[in-house]
Amino acid sequence: MNKFQLEQTKAFKLANDLKQGGKGRAGATEPAKVDRREQRKLDQAKGLVPFACKLDEKLVQQLKAQADAHEGGMTEVLAELLVKAGLER
Repeated sequence: MNKFQLEQTKAFKLANDLKQGGKGRAGATEPAKVDRREQRKLDQAKGLVPFACKLDEKLVQQLKAQADAHEGGMTEVLAELLVKAGLER
């Protein structure tokens, strides 16, 4: 990786941090968020695989409402619903 690519990577990381509200804001009380690359590695370690599908908008709204109320988020809500439907983990 040459110097230009290194600086370009730094710029992309900075832009991403700014989009997400910045990691090092003074007085920030929320925990530092994991960036996408780190999250992907954590998901792979758990054995999770990305899975995309197209759903009806009303169904998606219901799923989002359940995910907001669930501590595990959308992934856990979908996993629980699939297990209840008879699919095994």
